[in-house]
Amino acid sequence: MGQEWQGVEQAKLSGNVIVSELIRNMELGRFEMAYSVLLPCVFTIYLNPQDYAALRGVFDLVVEDARRALRARAAELSSSTIAKFGKRKGTAKEHKIACREWSLEFLPEPEVPAGDVEIHSELSEVIQPGFRGTRTTLIGREPALAERTRVRQGAEHSVTNGARPVYAVILYEDEAGKQTYHITQNQVRIGRGGEEEPVDLMLRASDEISRQHLLIQREPATGGFSVLDGSTNGTWINGKRLSKGTAQALPRRAEIRLGEVLTLTFEVRL
Repeated sequence: MGQEWQGVEQAKLSGNVIVSELIRNMELGRFEMAYSVLLPCVFTIYLNPQDYAALRGVFDLVVEDARRALRARAAELSSSTIAKFGKRKGTAKEHKIACREWSLEFLPEPEVPAGDVEIHSELSEVIQPGFRGTRTTLIGREPALAERTRVRQGAEHSVTNGARPVYAVILYEDEAGKQTYHITQNQVRIGRGGEEEPVDLMLRASDEISRQHLLIQREPATGGFSVLDGSTNGTWINGKRLSKGTAQALPRRAEIRLGEVLTLTFEVRL
């Protein structure tokens, strides 16, 4: 995850770079719906403490400029992107946000290299369970901050339910980049999701992935896991296709392939 920039290690971090990275993160974090596209509107921007100190006095100006740039890019996307079903009707797909305004917060973080910027974004101020958000970096590296607790409007939201035990992890890479999902509950619904088809782990991928593709369940008494395929295009465990609608035992470590487009690496931790 992250874009390769020639000589970025020697470059001085500027407002233009931060704004361009915010726009890139926003575009990577798009959530497609039938007639519109939801864009991330909550951004946490992590800077190396030296860069943070150097730019602290102009953060308000950077935020003002960034909001103007994000609004302009959203309007541009709305005018140029045509809905999947709207092509026949000639209507544009609207790009919008769930917040009243884009929210941007700057934080210092020693794990971020000098000259780099790490951006975490969410679709709304209330982080949805199982939704990992979008994380990008300027330099071509993995995000340094895998987990972060945020406090907004007096309420605390944790991306990973960090106080709960992690029974297993799922590693995968979808259209938003490389992700890690911590299983802290006894049932995990996995798929693209939808208004009438909620999921715990939402995958950003083509419609070859079903809205509710599969279900992973944990038996509390034994700690064992099982998987139930409910998809249109199939699910494979370590190369063997599952029978749809029939629960099967899930090994402690397994490669779970969804259709022909995405693979999850599952591993039991407890």
